[in-house]
Amino acid sequence: MRIHHLNCGSLCPLGGRLLGGTGGPLSPAPMCCHCLLIEGDDRLILVDTGLGVEDVNEPHRLGYLFNITMRPRLEVAETALRQVVDRGYRPSDVRHIVPTHLDLDHAGGISDFPGAAVHIFADELRAASSRSSLLERGRYRSAQISAVKKWAVVKEEGDTWFGFSAVRAIPGTKDEVLLVPLPGHTRGHCGVAVRRSEDWLFHCGDAYFHRSEVEQGGGVSPPGLRAFQSLISVDGAARRANLDRLRSLARLTMGEVKLFCSHDPVEFAALKGQEPRAEAAAPLVSAPRRPRPVELRAPSRA
Repeated sequence: MRIHHLNCGSLCPLGGRLLGGTGGPLSPAPMCCHCLLIEGDDRLILVDTGLGVEDVNEPHRLGYLFNITMRPRLEVAETALRQVVDRGYRPSDVRHIVPTHLDLDHAGGISDFPGAAVHIFADELRAASSRSSLLERGRYRSAQISAVKKWAVVKEEGDTWFGFSAVRAIPGTKDEVLLVPLPGHTRGHCGVAVRRSEDWLFHCGDAYFHRSEVEQGGGVSPPGLRAFQSLISVDGAARRANLDRLRSLARLTMGEVKLFCSHDPVEFAALKGQEPRAEAAAPLVSAPRRPRPVELRAPSRA
């Protein structure tokens, strides 16, 4: 099994050290949208999809608040679709998508792979479909969710993985890709564990935002990130309890499980074997707007 680490949507909010960057509160604090492309037994598997081609072409899909606060760098080169094509594959080679959850910065690229089955935890699909609170109406974008043709709903079945409840995301394949429920950030938020030859990769999604939260001897994220997590969590107590469990997992497995989250650029660079580098600041978005046409379009869903 070969695994590629993809950044499918650079984000550049202002906040400096408050959000894990450098400098004062008006300095950029670059973030990534860390996705996995797995060359598996049954073609390609994507874990999360980040921002998609239609988000690049139509930024209003993301909402004014997201655009103005997160300052996404809307470039087609960073979409999962382009990165799959650049590796010599066709979009139809992506047979399976396994989201950690369906927030807009994780699910935007799903519509670029209309032939793929989307293996989603049942509680998360229920939350995204009902959008029962004001917070959920903002974080789940109907334009992204309604584009999905093949939902493959996964229900918790009582298997265990290092003391966590877990279930195979894609039954019937040789690839060990597990959904590990970690609710709190959203109602059905999950981590995704992927078995490699000698260890596990564990994509923790938004169960944490900064590497210090799970590092041995750490546990405290930058203050701005702590406030942000508290603000957008649907169940703060559950999120904190799961964070404690992840911290213990990182300590007890001692390299057998490699944890990483969605938005920490230092973790992303380390897994790619690169030195972290400063991202070019995205321009402030004064209003949702349509950028110049790009040469790559999403596949037709007709």
